[in-house]
Amino acid sequence: MKVAIFFGSKSDTETMKKAAAVLKEFGVEYKAFVISAHRAGELLRSTVSQVEADGFEAIIAGAGLAAALPGVIAGMTTLPVIGVPLECVSDKSNGLGGMDALLSVVQMPPQIPVATVGIGNAKNAAYLAVQILSIKYPELKEKLLAFRKKLAADAQANKDIEL
Repeated sequence: MKVAIFFGSKSDTETMKKAAAVLKEFGVEYKAFVISAHRAGELLRSTVSQVEADGFEAIIAGAGLAAALPGVIAGMTTLPVIGVPLECVSDKSNGLGGMDALLSVVQMPPQIPVATVGIGNAKNAAYLAVQILSIKYPELKEKLLAFRKKLAADAQANKDIEL
């Protein structure tokens, strides 16, 4: 069980660490790569090829602004790609709050899909990767079911509240 995490800028590290934390919680091996789709296309292509050869089974890709990285990776592999639209932390001047990235990732052309989570929601990308992998790995499915059961128990415990 292995998931690759890609993102285009070191400034996105704190957000993408949230995906790593979820994968770690479920015992899923991961490796992270900081590679820009625009500035290092050949490096990206060779790294995606290596990820496939190394037996990774899903990819999480975070990107801001034009957010090309998830779509570019999806065009290079048949592995499922989960896109995380990111607010550009290094350039707050764009004023779009990640909406530009969201629309770029979610509006992929036909035949090369990218699953997309909410802006900055790297945790949900990891939970989706866990769900995908749980189809193949019964032990992971058991962990996921236990996690969901705990969520339900927590909701039950908190349903009544004094105001």
